[in-house]
Amino acid sequence: MEHTLLYGQPGLGKTTLAFLIAHELNTKCRIATAPAIERPRDIVGLLLGLKEGEVLFIDEIHRLNRLTEELLYSAMEDFRLDLTMGANRGARCRTINLPRFTLIGATTKLASISAPLRDRFGISQKIEFYTCDELKQIIVNFSRLINLNLEDEASYNLAKISRGTPRIALRLLKRVRDYAQVVMKTNTISVNLIKKALNSYQIDEKGLDSLDRHYLSFLNQNNNIPTGLDSIASGLGDDSSMLEFVVEPYLIKIGFLTRTPRGRLLTALGKKYIDSKDDNF
Repeated sequence: MEHTLLYGQPGLGKTTLAFLIAHELNTKCRIATAPAIERPRDIVGLLLGLKEGEVLFIDEIHRLNRLTEELLYSAMEDFRLDLTMGANRGARCRTINLPRFTLIGATTKLASISAPLRDRFGISQKIEFYTCDELKQIIVNFSRLINLNLEDEASYNLAKISRGTPRIALRLLKRVRDYAQVVMKTNTISVNLIKKALNSYQIDEKGLDSLDRHYLSFLNQNNNIPTGLDSIASGLGDDSSMLEFVVEPYLIKIGFLTRTPRGRLLTALGKKYIDSKDDNF
């Protein structure tokens, strides 16, 4: 199989998909994260340890340093490593042939990957947000694994507030399970129980938590004046990249927020929502 690049928001199953690809190829999937590959010899060790047809999965591949990335070029194209050994007049080049393998890279920041590396992937696939029906099926399957009796309508309600992300759906299901078993002393999950559980975690019917509402309230106070991301981060006391990649995508998806060249702006739908919410939710 050709080298494959998977990109999309966190929690959509890029790592799981890499395992599934390896399973379909009847081979092993070896996992590494780019921040852990600090020196060129780290990637050399990974590549030399591969066997014919195996899959090498590198998560957050946009964080590879330049020297490590350049070693991947010949490995991906010609399945060989071009190494320089020694120094000064004693330096010499050595070529090591590698078994044919498939590199799967995953990233949340496609634009941060250099063009030479990005162009060497034969397949580039964006992982989209999941539909409610897909999330419902994931929730139902997982509830069976943890022996929960989940009502049909309850599973759909949980899917609707999961932000299109399986990781969030499963996290919410676990929190609802905790509430049901510890507080309500039951193993059956109903719609009313989900409402009570989510209310205790300050999550509303839109799937928004207290940070999302504070974000919208901050913009609402600026009277339709575009606000820069750094200003919002300072006002909320949070990291700007966390807001950009964790909070904003879902708010944009549901039509509460828009990005303009001058900054972030609350939409009419977002303003109507936040005006209807009590500050002490």
